[in-house]
Amino acid sequence: MHHTSNKIGRWQGAGLLTTTLLGTSVFILPQMTINTAGHWAILSWLLLTIAILPVAMVFAKLSSRYPHAGGPAYFVEKAFGKSAGRTIGIMFLFVVPLGAPAAIIMTYWFIETLFGLPGQWALPVQLGIIGLLFLLNYRGIQVSSTLQLLLTLVITLVVIALIAGQSPTQNMVSAPDSGHFDIHPVLGAMGIAFWSFLGIEAISHLAEDFKNPRQDLVPAIMVGTVLVGAIYLGCTWLLVDLPVTDDLSMVALFNEVFSAGGAYVIGALGVAGGLATVNVYTASLSRLVWSLSNDQVLPAFFQTRNRFGIPQRALSGVLGIMALTLTVTHIEQLNLEDLIGWANGVFVLIYLASMLSAVRLLSARIRPLILLGGLFCAAVAIGLGSKMLYAVGLFCFCAPLLWHQQRRSQRSLC
Repeated sequence: MHHTSNKIGRWQGAGLLTTTLLGTSVFILPQMTINTAGHWAILSWLLLTIAILPVAMVFAKLSSRYPHAGGPAYFVEKAFGKSAGRTIGIMFLFVVPLGAPAAIIMTYWFIETLFGLPGQWALPVQLGIIGLLFLLNYRGIQVSSTLQLLLTLVITLVVIALIAGQSPTQNMVSAPDSGHFDIHPVLGAMGIAFWSFLGIEAISHLAEDFKNPRQDLVPAIMVGTVLVGAIYLGCTWLLVDLPVTDDLSMVALFNEVFSAGGAYVIGALGVAGGLATVNVYTASLSRLVWSLSNDQVLPAFFQTRNRFGIPQRALSGVLGIMALTLTVTHIEQLNLEDLIGWANGVFVLIYLASMLSAVRLLSARIRPLILLGGLFCAAVAIGLGSKMLYAVGLFCFCAPLLWHQQRRSQRSLC
């Protein structure tokens, strides 16, 4: 039975989105973008934050008007038909082998920093996180959403404290050499930073879990997006002139400002943020699997809900894939930046498909925002370059296959 009382409000939703977008990457991605674009990384984050706002608003409007567990797949289906929607749904599922290992690996880095674990503990701890995610999602997300709102406030306060704790000379960021501006590193840094905003679409899968989707989704998504952009921009500004001496530069910065304790504070927040990120994706993906199962794209086995209204078999299947891909990633020692880039490429296509759907599903007043959202997706795709090949290849494989499946299903009904 589905418990309609287990719902979340707009502030819980804002906290859920913010911690999903911040996750572990708030303490890692700024340094990665600085490595790519130098001082121009600040410009990359500023442009990205401004450019993502139309995308966030379009997703908020779509989710509030069409609340459904299918999320972007449902939007595309409403606009362009079942085979198109199912293609987007399957593509979203194929992000799991890329995005989940990346997020959990980032989480483990903070666990390693916090407890000083040896290398052989990496895979067992990462698989332990999978077990914890099952427990967090078994009864629903209403409890974890409240905790994640508190986590959002703590992360925000820590970043503000770091900014306030620096001396005036530390606060002066040296200007980049204007004579050597190159747009390609800026776009490259935006391509990496795009990972930080993956989660806007995940909230659309959870639209039915809101008390009042029409009233709560727009403020929840927009407040979360603006706050996240400001925090990432602040972290990049803090780190841009910091010598790179540690894999986790935020730890070194915290120790510089407050003398000690960086490993404990940043480590604890990184672990909590990482769990929050993967927790929301686990919840949204399990609901997508359940939705695709109801639409007969996936086996009917995944349609069963437990007594708390949670699609438990779908949840177990998603976590099983995560565990398998984590094992392969660990054995093959795949590069984290490549995982992020490939996952981002899939999301670029999903976001672009959602923008195109909005042209048909939303009023003409929203079309300027839709156009800006589409241009943003194109810019990120250019920044990703060859890392878009995984997404394009996945689309070219899934689209004809699902179109053929739909045609065969229609013939069988005749």
